[in-house]
Amino acid sequence: MNEEKIIVMDMGNLKGDESLERPTLCLGIESSCDETSAAIVDSNRNILSHIIYSQIPEHQKFGGVVPELAARAHILAIDEVIKQTLERAGKTIVDIDVVAATAGPGLIGGVLVGWMAATGIAHATGKPLVAVNHLEGHALVPRLCATVADGTNGSTAVEFPYLLMLASGGHCQILLVRGVGQYELIGQTLDDSAGEAFDKVAKMLGLGYPGGPVVDKRAQGGNPKAFKFPRPLCDKPGCDFSFSGIKTAARTFLDKNPAPHSEEFINDFCASFQSSVVDCIINRLGNAMQDQRVINAAPKTLVVAGGVAKNSAIRSAMEKLAADNGMIFAAPPMNLCTDNGAMIAWAGLENYKIGNIVKEPIAPRPRWPLTEL
Repeated sequence: MNEEKIIVMDMGNLKGDESLERPTLCLGIESSCDETSAAIVDSNRNILSHIIYSQIPEHQKFGGVVPELAARAHILAIDEVIKQTLERAGKTIVDIDVVAATAGPGLIGGVLVGWMAATGIAHATGKPLVAVNHLEGHALVPRLCATVADGTNGSTAVEFPYLLMLASGGHCQILLVRGVGQYELIGQTLDDSAGEAFDKVAKMLGLGYPGGPVVDKRAQGGNPKAFKFPRPLCDKPGCDFSFSGIKTAARTFLDKNPAPHSEEFINDFCASFQSSVVDCIINRLGNAMQDQRVINAAPKTLVVAGGVAKNSAIRSAMEKLAADNGMIFAAPPMNLCTDNGAMIAWAGLENYKIGNIVKEPIAPRPRWPLTEL
């Protein structure tokens, strides 16, 4: 395994609560897509170690994730990632109290690698095993550590219930999070996810993969009103999204205005496209806040999570929306937005605390909606 592709997360500023009692330690393993990751997190919200092996260099030449290549890379990396995670925490497997791993949803070849590694460790050591829903990992990671816009400019745990915008390359949902395993779907995409739309537009412009970060960066130097893009469903009631129309409009416009493009054109195009996506998200979230289920639950915090949560324009617009509606805005730190082992370890601890452990063999799942928890 190429050492340069190992990312050692600096968690010095992500310390949680201190306790006189020995905290519970969880080893979390994530392998659902194109990162092989493991972390050791304790029940006092401390991240003791966190390793991510990124496969992005392998997939960039194809403009997206190739499932077969991803699965093979996970097989080659998993042992070393787990070994380094233990070593950097100064722990051995004997010190670990519970093992957790993603059991879905995701690319099933990759999911199987991490799940079988965790199952093997649990069976060999007699440690309890937790099957983590990957989406729940994203949904709960703000309770491990979140930057909270409440005037304190500090880090704290997010309390239940909260309203969650979960957005990534494969998912886009608005959820009312009532507790661990308690998710109520308020709205979801009817076609593409926001992350997929960002990646596809970046590919159209030849900006490479992954597309979200580069579109965000280029948009910061552009004019969001330079080009007109549709805002699907924004004139309709409800909380569901649709991003395929924006993507199609981008393709049609570029077909009429073929490359080469100036730097100014690319920046303006990214800014205009991103503005349409942000407007759709804010419109749908605004409707969600008027949903009777949300009103009755009275969540105090508006949360964004998932890979798209790294987008600066989305974070800024959601922070303003929260403030305008008397809510607190919270988001995971940037390095905990994309897929990572720390979120799986924390979700494992949250489930272990309420007794959700594997008691008989289970089959990993490529699809596993949060509402089925």
